[in-house]
Amino acid sequence: MRHVIRSAFRLVVMTAAVAAAAPCVLAAAAPVPGVKADKPSELAQSTSASSNEQKMSDADIYKARKELYDRISLGTNVPWYRLAAIDQYERTITKARPKTRSQLGVLTGIYISEEDWSGALNPNQQDVIPASIRWFGGKGKDGDGDGTADRTSDVDLLYTSASHLMKYGDAGDDFAIALWDYYHSSRAVQRIVQFASIYEKFGTLDLFQHSFPIPIGSNYSYRSTWGTGRSWGGRRVHEGTDIFAGHGVPARATSYGIVEVKGWNPYGGWRLGIRDLNNFYHYYAHLSGYSKDLNQGDIVTPGQVIGWVGSSGYGKPGTSGKFPPHLHYGVYRDRGLIEWAFDPYPLLRKWEIDERNRMRSSRKK
Repeated sequence: MRHVIRSAFRLVVMTAAVAAAAPCVLAAAAPVPGVKADKPSELAQSTSASSNEQKMSDADIYKARKELYDRISLGTNVPWYRLAAIDQYERTITKARPKTRSQLGVLTGIYISEEDWSGALNPNQQDVIPASIRWFGGKGKDGDGDGTADRTSDVDLLYTSASHLMKYGDAGDDFAIALWDYYHSSRAVQRIVQFASIYEKFGTLDLFQHSFPIPIGSNYSYRSTWGTGRSWGGRRVHEGTDIFAGHGVPARATSYGIVEVKGWNPYGGWRLGIRDLNNFYHYYAHLSGYSKDLNQGDIVTPGQVIGWVGSSGYGKPGTSGKFPPHLHYGVYRDRGLIEWAFDPYPLLRKWEIDERNRMRSSRKK
């Protein structure tokens, strides 16, 4: 069996050499229109940079990523916001699971294992020859037309993902089907579709500003209540921060996101769940009511009023007044298969300070 594989591999390498001399032999290996520039661009330089490259500012990163998405979109007809959504989802999973996934590119978060990239039976798991990768059923593709399918190239990584989407139609259902066929996870499909809708609505990548959940200047107080005991409904620990404020004080979205859950919960009362682009689930509980016309699936912005502080919960729908009015605020991180809560207090302190600083700066202008 090994002898057969080695012989096949030598044949593929020879075929690739012929293709290099006469590109028309393997038309599929031709450069993607619009992806490769006539001369080295700022993007091309950044994608080939080493890990010790000078750190880029957030604005530069967003600009370079948008340029990358636009180039791949031009060559594949896959909308840039869908590419951005897949890239961002992959990035969040890598951040959540750093021990099993590594950052491959400079700009993108796309992760494809060596086996999937080169092919399960490929004797060279570091293969970069498009023809041999294709022979062994690998996913890796040459996106920038340089003759190699480099697993650490931002362009090759993103083009490989886009190539999968190209097999399907352009409709929303087709996009969801393509994602299911790739991830085989309804959770991944939901997240990426949500991210794509957010990017499409605002038309930009710079969507990571945050606001404090209670209006700055109103009367409120909070401290770290993570892990404290709870008795109602059984012994359990507190997974969040309680922000005490008067009944009816506005509760606000802390980020750009999409309303994922709305309704009654026996523990949290009238509650909302909002998913942001970091793949964080923001949980608002014990509300006295919701903002008018706010529905599941709506996209929200930082500082947008989504409801009002109350004391609902600990019983059947409508139960209220079993504790002082406050906003229970929790944050959960998606790891791909499960979500787990973490202490939101440090984030709340940072967002509060940042918003106060922005307010001071605006007053000085």
